[in-house]
Amino acid sequence: MTAVVEVRFKGNRKEYFTWPATGAPSVHDPVIVEVERGQDLGRVSATGDLAGRKCARGCGGCTVAEAVTQVATRRVVRRATPEELHRADDLRRSEEDVRRAVLERARRHGLPMKISDAEWQWDRRKLTVYFTAEQRVDFRGLVRELAAQYRTRIELRQIGARDEARRLDGIGRCGRQLCISSWLPEARPVSLSVAKDQNLSLNPIGVSGPCGRLLCCLHYEHTFYVESRRRFPKEGRVLATAAGAERVVAVDIFRERVTLRAEPDGGTRVVALEQLQGELKGTGPAVRDEAEPPASAPPSASPLPPSPPRKRRRRRGPRG
Repeated sequence: MTAVVEVRFKGNRKEYFTWPATGAPSVHDPVIVEVERGQDLGRVSATGDLAGRKCARGCGGCTVAEAVTQVATRRVVRRATPEELHRADDLRRSEEDVRRAVLERARRHGLPMKISDAEWQWDRRKLTVYFTAEQRVDFRGLVRELAAQYRTRIELRQIGARDEARRLDGIGRCGRQLCISSWLPEARPVSLSVAKDQNLSLNPIGVSGPCGRLLCCLHYEHTFYVESRRRFPKEGRVLATAAGAERVVAVDIFRERVTLRAEPDGGTRVVALEQLQGELKGTGPAVRDEAEPPASAPPSASPLPPSPPRKRRRRRGPRG
């Protein structure tokens, strides 16, 4: 039975291939795979049902059988030998020199681009250069020079800030490996409204990661904050508690506490959410939100008489 194998390359780049024979490779095994132009070397990162499900998720939510059909033309050739691993290590060590050479040529051409990384294909039939730029860059002259120098196919690929962080990897402010490099399947954009919902400071230094964009962890923690805050009253709302009219000053979803201030200008107190809910049930549903418009006033006892209807003017025909 044809099995799907996930293979990881340099820079946390992952692709999927098929292993038609029995005895599929194990995780971390080095393998030689077929690519668009020749062969490449990578290490197996997932096999079996797990690799099939990840491949199906990556192709847009298709079934595992459909995912196998899409990658049927790409297969694992064989396990890599020690000599082939040594050749791949030599290529990895030379890529930093290639990156610096490309950087110098880009500066010579006056191109506004940052060269992030360079990656050789294992058979040296292709050299991929990754860069970031704020705008579109015309690098055709640079490609011609690089092709004449290295005698291979040159591909310059522009990536975003999050993709650059995925390739270069690093340690976040939490002290652990970057989420985008370790376990996040895709680099989804994070909006500033997510930070507002979590009551975080909007200082860019406080909510941004090493890539300069908003922290990826804000996205997958957002659901927890939204669901938790539904159990708490909104800040600024005036509640009729056992102590009287009190305004909600702040809420603490982790300790499940609410800070209240007596109206109009009284002291503050901190109560548990469960205690506050009990007080609200005991005093009745008397809750006032100043953001809401005031209730309409009752009709006056002597309303003004309605204005008389205006007389409609008769339209006259043309004079003849």
